[in-house]
Amino acid sequence: MSVLRVPGYLWRLVRIGGTMARTGAMERMRDHPALGRGARWGVRVIALVLRPFGARGDPALPPMARAFTALGPAEVKLGQMLSTRPDVVGSEVSDELRSLQDRVPPFPDDEAEAMVAAELGAPLDTLFTRFDPAIAAASIAQVHKAVTPEGKTVAVKVLRPGIERDFLRDIEAFRFVARVTERLLPASRRLKPVAVYDHFELTTRIELDLRLEAAAAAEFGQNTADDKHFVVPGIDWARSSRRVMTSDWIDGTPISDRAALVAQGVDVVALGTRVIQSFLRQALQDGLFHADMHQGNLLVDRQGRIVALDFGIMGRLDPLTRRFYADILLSFLRRDYERAARVHREAGYLPPDQPLDMFAQALRSVAEPIFGLGARNISMARLLGQLFAVTERFGMETQTQLILLQKTMVMVEGVARDLDPDVNIWTAAQPVVEQWVRDNLGPAGMTRDIRKTLEILSGLGPRLPEAAERLVMLVDRRTNEPGPFAPPAPVVQVKAPLWPVVVAGLLGGAAGAMIVALLTG
Repeated sequence: MSVLRVPGYLWRLVRIGGTMARTGAMERMRDHPALGRGARWGVRVIALVLRPFGARGDPALPPMARAFTALGPAEVKLGQMLSTRPDVVGSEVSDELRSLQDRVPPFPDDEAEAMVAAELGAPLDTLFTRFDPAIAAASIAQVHKAVTPEGKTVAVKVLRPGIERDFLRDIEAFRFVARVTERLLPASRRLKPVAVYDHFELTTRIELDLRLEAAAAAEFGQNTADDKHFVVPGIDWARSSRRVMTSDWIDGTPISDRAALVAQGVDVVALGTRVIQSFLRQALQDGLFHADMHQGNLLVDRQGRIVALDFGIMGRLDPLTRRFYADILLSFLRRDYERAARVHREAGYLPPDQPLDMFAQALRSVAEPIFGLGARNISMARLLGQLFAVTERFGMETQTQLILLQKTMVMVEGVARDLDPDVNIWTAAQPVVEQWVRDNLGPAGMTRDIRKTLEILSGLGPRLPEAAERLVMLVDRRTNEPGPFAPPAPVVQVKAPLWPVVVAGLLGGAAGAMIVALLTG
């Protein structure tokens, strides 16, 4: 007799649902506008069933942060990402999740030392003459200060033991939730829960391989080498591997310590502007930007330069997206909302059946009140929140390639405002955006694009005769098409995989998994 087996991730959902209920986070979910009255009653009943299986969490934290922290590193990372999506979770939940700043204690130093030795294939004392206790701990890894036999001070980043296993377990649970959400809540499909999940999974898997982070740091350092106000630590490739990354140690003052920076003689007003402009140059000029630029990842060295740390989350924009992004920004800066609407249509963001003039009017209604406010009240977070409402009104889908960009814009603005409450993100952005447009959309940019096109065509030269011959054959076939009584061409049928029948959402699936498991032993 076969035994019905419940996937492990469903047991994990029981734990997640119970923790959400026990910490009070379930009430936040129950109040989500996407849920109807009946669904809210269902959430309340399921919360009572799952509550005994949940963790208590830290009562000093707000409910949502308390739940995500109690569940573990993967949920902390997911919560940080959701904190930047008020369009998905609502503004109240988003505000609570912003308090998640890697509230994870360090793991024992002896475990870190053993992992470093095993990963690098040598005794620790031959790799480093000094290896200090952890100085910073995050949801995925922690950092140690060390000294090499050559006398160089370095930072050694070490993955948490078993973190890959924990994430793989939770990733299956997140995948299930995303699919159920899209299946049961048609209104959520515009927000692309599965695509958002895929994006989260991709960035997380990159973070779990420190070789990829080291490569991103090296590329980022190369791109920003000419920026005299920005510094990226170099990578020690000989002492780096999949689970260990060693980089230059750079002394600096945390960018969050404004008083210390003032005492150091740093012009904090200029520094706030430079933070914004450095980010925009990275995104527009290079298409590679630091996508986790919160205060904990930024220092200021003795020369007043911004020092970036932690390159696990990097954003990329392809050339075409950069062009649309710059054009939209410039249109807003010039208050040309008709142009901004046209660019949204050209980029494919605005559905073709939506009226362009009405969309331009909606953009104006969002931006004009913000431009009329003082610098202290001009908020990128507020602008994005209102733009999310506009996208819903016009049936626009979530642009997954812009998720990290939107998140980082809000984060960078927060860093800049802590330095200078009067900083105007639009004033700071305008010269960078206009310079990029001149360099890339003006005569110099057109000349560069033509040169690149000719280089590509020259490489295809040997294949042009063959391509011309195929073109002639295609034209011949077109002019000799079969008559109406010719036998039809064979039809190739592609069978799409059948979706499993989804009978419940996140909480319903969790409760069902628990009941099945109890009945089957």
